[in-house]
Amino acid sequence: MTTRTGSAACARFRELHEAGCFVLPNPWDAGSAKVLVQLGFKAVATTSCGLAWTLGVRDHAVTLEQKLAHLRGLTRAVSVPVNADFERGFATEPDAVGANVAAAAATGIAGLSIEDATGDPSNPLSELSLAVERIRAAREALDKNGSGVLLTGRSEGFLVGRPDLAETIRRLTAYADAGAECLYAPGLRTLDEITAVVKAVAPKPVNALVGSDLATVEQLAGIGVRRISVGGGLARAAWTGFLQAAQEIAERGTFTGLGMAASFPEINSKF
Repeated sequence: MTTRTGSAACARFRELHEAGCFVLPNPWDAGSAKVLVQLGFKAVATTSCGLAWTLGVRDHAVTLEQKLAHLRGLTRAVSVPVNADFERGFATEPDAVGANVAAAAATGIAGLSIEDATGDPSNPLSELSLAVERIRAAREALDKNGSGVLLTGRSEGFLVGRPDLAETIRRLTAYADAGAECLYAPGLRTLDEITAVVKAVAPKPVNALVGSDLATVEQLAGIGVRRISVGGGLARAAWTGFLQAAQEIAERGTFTGLGMAASFPEINSKF
């Protein structure tokens, strides 16, 4: 069962993936999500690390219930589609992943991603057969509830010390065959690598992660990227300002960093 937001948001989100290229920025709370919508973004996506840091824990230490509560809060806060970084599905076995995906779909999100990282540094990627079954279980759960939530399959090799482009493409292709509707390999380092992924999984849309000045929207659109996200980039930028100002006070006893901040009226007027 979808929430009030779910059905229409899912339809809008799917339309964004049909042609062109759009930016899917990653807020970490309701306030940052609302401001991004005011800036004109047509959809937003959660960030696992951004949420974790607001809760005072490291990335991937958030519980399933905390994640679901976060998703409910964001879908209520904004009218645009919300895509969920659903991490590893909060389970290992496919059946449990499917059950958790169904719970996430009921929060009103328009899309979610499932990644193939294990969290084990000695064996950082799931065996391909298991990873495929996890995607298939997510697909079946979404088909069963009829939510229309768009499923993204993620391969994390470039983030977990396995930067093998051929293996990444093999995995993404398998996830597409298992029912993933959008493909995503965070951590790709060059436009050539991103281009190779786009061509390999075409015509299915590809999400590109930009966490620095890797490329412009125009450049990524030019090579066929359909969706661009920034992961924890905006959260890191916000924390950078906070750390610099707080460290200055703690270490020097001065407050110049606060003088460079946006004014109270400027920020308060956003809400």
